[in-house]
Amino acid sequence: MSYKSILLNVDIDGPIGPITRIAIDLAKRCEARLIGFCAADAPLPVTMAPEGAAIAAEVWQQLKDDIQKRFKDLHAEFDSLVAGSVATEWRNTLDNPDHALVTTARIADLIITGASEGASTGDSYRTVDPGSLVLRAGRPLLIASGGAEHAPTGRIVVAWKDTREARRAVADAVPLMAMANEVIVVMVASEPDDRISAGIEDVATFLATHGITARTEVLKADDESNRLIDFLSSANADLIVSGAYGHSRIREWVFGGVTRSLLDDVRICRFMSS
Repeated sequence: MSYKSILLNVDIDGPIGPITRIAIDLAKRCEARLIGFCAADAPLPVTMAPEGAAIAAEVWQQLKDDIQKRFKDLHAEFDSLVAGSVATEWRNTLDNPDHALVTTARIADLIITGASEGASTGDSYRTVDPGSLVLRAGRPLLIASGGAEHAPTGRIVVAWKDTREARRAVADAVPLMAMANEVIVVMVASEPDDRISAGIEDVATFLATHGITARTEVLKADDESNRLIDFLSSANADLIVSGAYGHSRIREWVFGGVTRSLLDDVRICRFMSS
């Protein structure tokens, strides 16, 4: 099992060097095709006066022209960074970034993106919302931390919960965990019991069938989010693997507490599936 097609989302406002190097590193290890991707859109200027329509149209066209020029520059930078080290493709589109990336996700085994401001990344015309993406794309999402430049395969922590989403995340992350130096499966529970212990041991057994040795820990705490974040910090985790829990509610995404905490924590690389 391996990733054979990796979709790298690059931010139109850059810089793209660090996250591209992460994607190149992983593509080399997996012998995967790396698809560079960028999308952005231009909002139509609002004008109340009829005589302003022509000016608004001119401004709108200039905004779109600027985006197209930026696409060309990013494509050239992407090619320069890859320098023929892996098989590549480049795609760009003048469209809403979330919608465009969700549509393009059908070509990939894995999506890599950044999120400098956590779950709410700012300008929806120019940046992807990772929370929306992980719930809509139907593909696992690797959200790179700020400053990381290598595939996060040192110490990987699995945030286990006995749910469909967590099971999906563990299965999707097997290729990454197979590269890891250490894997820890952890669960936070207010009242740990034998059933919880048996469940987490089953996860370790599943990983062992893929040649991955994992140790397990059950942490007793009422506040799952804070205890998990504290554990990640103390363990010096390079990557957290978790299910993503949320739903759409009147034009906004509502997330579970742990999912929201992980999306907002830009200090660590996160691998999520839903």
